[in-house]
Parts: sequence; C-alpha cells; structure tokens
Amino acid sequence: MLIVFAGLPGVGKTTLARGLAAQLRAVHLRIDSIEQALASCSLQISPAEDAGYCVGYAVAEENLRLGLTVVANSVNPVELTRSAWRDTARRAEAPVKDVEVVCSDPIEHRRRVEERSADGTGLRLPSWQDVLDRHYDPWAGDRFVLDTAGRAPEVCLRDLLEHLGGDRIQA
Repeated sequence: MLIVFAGLPGVGKTTLARGLAAQLRAVHLRIDSIEQALASCSLQISPAEDAGYCVGYAVAEENLRLGLTVVANSVNPVELTRSAWRDTARRAEAPVKDVEVVCSDPIEHRRRVEERSADGTGLRLPSWQDVLDRHYDPWAGDRFVLDTAGRAPEVCLRDLLEHLGGDRIQA
C-alpha cells in the first residue's frame, strides 16, 4: 500500500508519517530530505522540487513492487503531484490512500512553524510568511483529512491507524 501524506509545513505531517512508518515497519519517503540531498550533491540541483518528487515516485514504485508499504511525506500541493502518486501506485498494482494533514487553528499552526527546529537534515525551515505565501490547491478527490489542532500526535496517529485498519496493510 502507498500512503500519501499532504499538507502545509508545520501541520504535523512528518511527525505522523514517521510514526506511521514505524508502526507499520514501512518505508518512509520524505521529499524534503530527497530535495535537500539533491541540492547538497555535487550537481547542486536547486530548486529540486520536480526532481525530488520524481525520485520519490521511482523509489516508492520500486518498494511497492517488492510488496512493501510506503509512506510518502511531502507538501503535495497540487493535483499534478497528487495524481502522480496515484499513478505510481497504479503502476505497482498497489492500493493508495491519501491523507491530508491540516491544523485548523492558525495561532497554533503559526506557533508550530515559528518554534520548530531543523531535525539535522540541513533543511531550511520555512517562515510563517513562507507558509502563508505557499501555493496549495484545494483537493478534488477523496482523502482522509486529519486535523492536528489541539491534539497530541499519539491521538492523531491512533485515529489514522484506525482509519487505515479496515485495509490490508503489510506490517
């Protein structure tokens, strides 16, 4: 199964995606990490957005073909990337679940963005203004919306696992 996370920076995507991947013993693909590696390599591919997603699709498909569950973690802001993830799952003949993570409390969302620190990957974290200015298309298709406002990550992860529980997930 391919589980595709989406949402603006600071809503809790990475915390939840990592937690889910650990619970399921799944492959965790973080597009930010791929993009940072591309920007840091000798070719210095920057901006690396398109390349980062393309690498992510390829690695996800390869792992899905091996029968592994893949948790894809990215802002996933436009229909183009969202449909590309679905195409990746289709080519690998794997089911796909879209998860949009939101923080409906703008004060809490801003606090998270402004107070978080880099996790050692060398990523430049966006400012609150960067988040406000970020292009993010409304969703057109089915997805599970997980609102993290005022909720502990453990509670959100439990809700997500419950939502996915009716599906066959290889753990």
